[in-house]
Amino acid sequence: MLIGAHVSTSGGLDKAIERGTELGCESIQIFNQSPRMWRPTKYGPDDFAAFKEAMADSPVEAVVLHAVYLINCATTDKELRKKSLASLTHALRIGDAIGAAGVVLHPGAQKGEELGPSIKRAAKVIAAALKDSEKCPLLLEQTAGHKGLLGRDFDQTAELIDLAGAGKRLGLCLDSCHLFVQGYDVTDPKHLGEIVDEADEKVGLKRLHCLHVNDAAAPLGSCRDRHANIGKGEMGKRGLEAFLSEPRFEGLPATLETPGPNKKGPDKKEVQAAKRLRKAGLKRRS
Repeated sequence: MLIGAHVSTSGGLDKAIERGTELGCESIQIFNQSPRMWRPTKYGPDDFAAFKEAMADSPVEAVVLHAVYLINCATTDKELRKKSLASLTHALRIGDAIGAAGVVLHPGAQKGEELGPSIKRAAKVIAAALKDSEKCPLLLEQTAGHKGLLGRDFDQTAELIDLAGAGKRLGLCLDSCHLFVQGYDVTDPKHLGEIVDEADEKVGLKRLHCLHVNDAAAPLGSCRDRHANIGKGEMGKRGLEAFLSEPRFEGLPATLETPGPNKKGPDKKEVQAAKRLRKAGLKRRS
């Protein structure tokens, strides 16, 4: 497992590698542009070359991009759908350019519309973005179960993948907090194993390309997407030990998206804490 954190690209793409290295990351996650603005950051060949050079000389083995939060692939609004497609395509093209392990996407929201047509609209946008990019995987993130958000269970994710063409580039991202607040008890090794079995049966583990590692600031089954610092939430240290030591997660980028001690994101101590919890979990399983 490649444990790391979400880091800033302020000052340039290559600065993200520098920040990840300072935190002791084995993988990093970045935004390809401001997550709350439509305006894309205009990176060019020099930026991509500097990023690749920095990564080659670092302990960072994988990078994942996160698409901006404004995207809603399921929208009925033509202008918003156009912007969503353009932003998602841009993210995938940057992923192509830097060799990213994938672009993580929140699939969309119904906004009061019927579920079936919403899934079809989202799948159409996803398919179009894949067509206009080359090889970077697109990873649908399992959401926290809030009513109206697509990707709230493995059945919906499987349907989205099928309707978007079921190509090899379509994948899955699992978030420990999202699963927990959705009602999946990922804090128990046996239950977690059953959850992974379900993911394999309905989506396929070959599509699982990355993880988000967050404690939960809301109870099991609450459907409230509230991240807590590692070991400080409802899942606790023992629960995260179980998640981090799941054998079938071996080799995956595992990104911390926690608030951090100063509300500025994960720090080096938290990355180290996640690594210690993984070791403890592996020892407990042996």
